[in-house]
Amino acid sequence: MGIARHLNHLYDVDMSSIFISEFITSQALETLRSKHDVTYAPESYKQRAELISALQHSDALIVRNLTQVNQELLDGAPKLKVVGRLGVGLENIELPACAQRNIKVIPATGANAESVAEYVIGTALALTRGFLPATVQTLDGKWPRPHFSGYHEFTGKTLGVVGFGSIGRVTAQKALAFGLKCLAYDPMLPGKSIDVGGTAVPLVTLDALLAASDAVTLHLPLLPETRGLFSAATLDKMKQGACLINTARGGIVDEKALAERLRSGRLGGAALDVFEKEPATDLSHFAGLNNLIATPHIAGVTSESNDRVSQMIADEIIRFLGERK
Repeated sequence: MGIARHLNHLYDVDMSSIFISEFITSQALETLRSKHDVTYAPESYKQRAELISALQHSDALIVRNLTQVNQELLDGAPKLKVVGRLGVGLENIELPACAQRNIKVIPATGANAESVAEYVIGTALALTRGFLPATVQTLDGKWPRPHFSGYHEFTGKTLGVVGFGSIGRVTAQKALAFGLKCLAYDPMLPGKSIDVGGTAVPLVTLDALLAASDAVTLHLPLLPETRGLFSAATLDKMKQGACLINTARGGIVDEKALAERLRSGRLGGAALDVFEKEPATDLSHFAGLNNLIATPHIAGVTSESNDRVSQMIADEIIRFLGERK
């Protein structure tokens, strides 16, 4: 059912009206439709005015990261009670405006942690072993075996986890199983360590983590306090030749400063799944680098995680609407 038809749709008085403005899996969609009136318009976030108009009768809205849930949208949705976020980042949702209206915001906390953790371990391993430059040189007709035999094993290295929430802890668990040592920094956590699968992961200062870690992975929300946190000065506190992995938010890292340090060899490599501007159409500052893995915000997006995220939000929305009746 499209946006226009949604405006005139008459639904059962015992059902709530749910609008979905971005992709959700078919199974989760059927779960929602079995309980409520659902309008599924996964491209509607591109038609701002029509989207806002369509929401005037909606009790629930389900989004990913492209639908801007701001005051303008909320003003056009007087019945809205809940927003489900198919993911964990909430930068596209104005939380104070939702709180003022007593609109519940439900993120899919933890549902994509496995996918993100796999990405971190996989890219950290690839960067540590030099798989990218080795591939480029081998395909170019060279045989750089002597050079790359001087690279190091991944096992036994130290992974620094910046932000130790659900994703950070799953990442640490996988790293520990791989034979890595782990350090964590999270200013919101008290104490000196956090237990992860029976292993105490030390909580240290950011400076101490950067100085000791062979690879650093970021799992922070984008807040005024974290925007630009990994500036040139912060990057220079990292261990010589260390790798940086960012699956959190692009605004946390100064991309040009990172590019300079990758190019000079000050840092050994980086994996970036998120960028300051997305879609990232101009990454010319990274041109020519073969120690950079760049991906289009896919670390947490796999077939399995899509299923988990979608089903979690479908179940939570149904539960919330049921409790409100």
